[in-house]
Amino acid sequence: MNLKILEKIQIDCSKKVIKKDIFSKVTTIGGIDVTYEKGNPAKAWACIAVMSFPSLEILCKEIVEDIVNFPYIPTFLAFRELPIMIKVYNKTKIKPDILFIDGQGISHPRGCGIATHFGIITEAVTIGVAKKKLLGECNSDLPEKRGSFCYLIHNKKIVGAALRTKDKIKPVFISIGHKISLKTAIKLALETSIYRIPEPLRIAHNFLQKIRKANITNY
Repeated sequence: MNLKILEKIQIDCSKKVIKKDIFSKVTTIGGIDVTYEKGNPAKAWACIAVMSFPSLEILCKEIVEDIVNFPYIPTFLAFRELPIMIKVYNKTKIKPDILFIDGQGISHPRGCGIATHFGIITEAVTIGVAKKKLLGECNSDLPEKRGSFCYLIHNKKIVGAALRTKDKIKPVFISIGHKISLKTAIKLALETSIYRIPEPLRIAHNFLQKIRKANITNY
C-alpha cells in the first residue's frame, strides 16, 4: 500500500469537483451508509435509502453485503468503503436526484473525501454529511437554534459548514461532494432533518445497525 499514490488519486479527484448546482428539480433524495464488523478483512454492509422530496416518504431501500479488505486509515476512508457503496448504488432501481454520503466531501486535507470521491466516480450529485469535523474552523459562533450554521474555514477558504439541525444538539458537518453548491447542500440537509441526521442517512444507518446486530446474511 503506497499512501503517496493514493494521495495523488485524491488530489487529482479534487480537481474535477463541480461546486455549483448541476440540477434543476429535486424530487428524490437518498443516503448511503456503511457498517462493518471489527477487523480487516471484515464483513461489511452498505445501505441506500431513497425518499421522495419534500414529503420524505421511503421509496426504496437496498442493501449489499461484502468483505472490506482495506484498513481504516484517517483521510483514506474512500479506499475502504467506496467499492461497497458503489455496489449498493448500482443495485438501486431509483437513482436519487441528490445523495447524502456519510462522510466528508471537499472538507478534507486533499479536497476529496468519500462524498466527493463517490460523486466523481458515479457522476452523482453528492453532499458530505459528517458527525465529526475533519477540517477547518468556524468563522463565527454557532447558536443553539435549529438552522444556525457557521462556515468552516481552512487556508482562508470555505470548505464546509457546521449546521445545527435541531435545537441544542451537536451540529453535523456539511460539505460539497460534487455538482452542488454549499448553500444548496446546507438548505437540503436542513430540510430533510427531523432529528440530527438527514432522514435518508438516518434511515439507512438505523437499518444497518439492526442488520449488523443480528448478523443477518439472508434478506
